[in-house]
Amino acid sequence: MITVAVIDDEALVRYGLRVLLDGEHDMAVVAEAADGRAGIDVVRASRPDVVLMDIRMPDVDGITALATIAAEPELAGTRVIMLTTFEMDEYIFESLQQGASGFLVKDTGPEDILRAVRLVASGESLLSPTVTHRVIREFVSRRPRVAANRDHLARLTDRERQVVALIAEGLTSDQIAHRLFLSPATVRTHTSRAMTKLHAVNRAQLVVFAYRSGLVPDQYR
Repeated sequence: MITVAVIDDEALVRYGLRVLLDGEHDMAVVAEAADGRAGIDVVRASRPDVVLMDIRMPDVDGITALATIAAEPELAGTRVIMLTTFEMDEYIFESLQQGASGFLVKDTGPEDILRAVRLVASGESLLSPTVTHRVIREFVSRRPRVAANRDHLARLTDRERQVVALIAEGLTSDQIAHRLFLSPATVRTHTSRAMTKLHAVNRAQLVVFAYRSGLVPDQYR
């Protein structure tokens, strides 16, 4: 069972997501909150597998709440999907740097929301060829490639670089395994080692690193 917390200041959004998620045999909404401060408390209390959290909320916003959740070791198993009204929200890049596993535009269809929750709960990032991927390209293209990030490439083996680059292209572990003639378990091992070496909390941060270090080929920028 995938447990989910919904944090959004709009009661109608919370209600709609609860009805949608609770209607699935493998999902259950275990907590709700209307702002980031209360959201932090309910996540600490319920320790859900996935959090759906609005970026813009009164009192404590979603990014501040995300940073707090991501910094707590006991919540390391909780993955956060940020919710936004606008496809090009200026805070999306920052949310990925703070540890979000991806984001959803609020008018995303029900099937895509369910797919996103399952994908993130399985350890993947919500970064396949979607609006998320376009937003990362847009934000990273505005920033110079960082020499320190390029230096960090030396920490990775050749295979780890290949895997990180393919993650940045939007491929899942199964797709990378097929591309490189590896088992999915081996791909996950390379991914985990790369995350450890680069101090990334999830695959989304590997994507940010890949773009900022120049690991991603120009045709994907």
